[in-house]
Amino acid sequence: MKQIQLGQNGPFVSNLGLGCMRMSSIWGGSTPDETESIATIHEALDSGINFLNTGDFYGAGHNEMLIGKAIKGRRDDAFISVKFGAIFHNGQWIGLDLRPVAIKNFVNYSLTRLGIETIDLYQPSRMDDSVPVEDIIGTVAELVKEGKVRNIGVSEITAEQLRKANSIYPISALEIGYSLADRQIENELLPTAKELGIGIVAFANTAEGLLTGDLKAPLAENDYRNHFSRFQGANLINNLEKVEVVKQLARDKGFTPTQIAIAWVKEQSNHIMPLVSMSRRSRLPENIAAMDILFTQEELNTLNTTFAIGAIQGGTYLQR
Repeated sequence: MKQIQLGQNGPFVSNLGLGCMRMSSIWGGSTPDETESIATIHEALDSGINFLNTGDFYGAGHNEMLIGKAIKGRRDDAFISVKFGAIFHNGQWIGLDLRPVAIKNFVNYSLTRLGIETIDLYQPSRMDDSVPVEDIIGTVAELVKEGKVRNIGVSEITAEQLRKANSIYPISALEIGYSLADRQIENELLPTAKELGIGIVAFANTAEGLLTGDLKAPLAENDYRNHFSRFQGANLINNLEKVEVVKQLARDKGFTPTQIAIAWVKEQSNHIMPLVSMSRRSRLPENIAAMDILFTQEELNTLNTTFAIGAIQGGTYLQR
């Protein structure tokens, strides 16, 4: 497994990250089989994937406890990334709490659930205007001095906020949604991160499953994606026509559309890490193999033209 450096002077981690969110119930659904989830983490570590991504609000702490079980006796094999600040109640997101006093409380609970002494990468899940950036990043910087955190990251923020955060304390990584279907961050956020030497942890590489090639219009009535305009009516029909290009390219190259989607993200820069959510071992070989896919310039031109910014109609919660 190749490695990527997070930040100019930051740590080296695997260039493919394991998102552990789907191993817990986030929106009130059932919890996946815990034995299989732990086995997935073990096999990922055995394969050289050391970047494990979680949030203290994933399953109300369940996700951190799960990871804690999985890395027991293997702490040195794992790089733990934790997001904080989102507040859920009865499976519903109700807001953010980014006050310094709350952050100092959150970190201690995370350390206990994970069973570790230091979190490798600690980051607010997103930012609003409720608390100044200086207070948020300044508080996490205090945790670095205390030895509870090694590196500081950010997630779901603007280019202006990123500059301000980095001026307070060196930011190692920016976690952000990025895919062929969600390229709006290329305008300001990605160039800013590159200028500042900040690594990108890119999630949602298949754009909520749009790029997997498995969707058909219309979606089932109980599909959560019906809430997003991208997956509704004429928008979905238009978008699936674009996805046919990915499917054809995948067939031509002998891969799956999902692998093509992940590989495209990887190809955008050597400071971008695809973060792929998995809860089953069976997904690992396919996703790992995606990291070795190479594109010709013609293939990249076809993808970039077909999925130019604005080509995908409608939005999701990733829209900025």
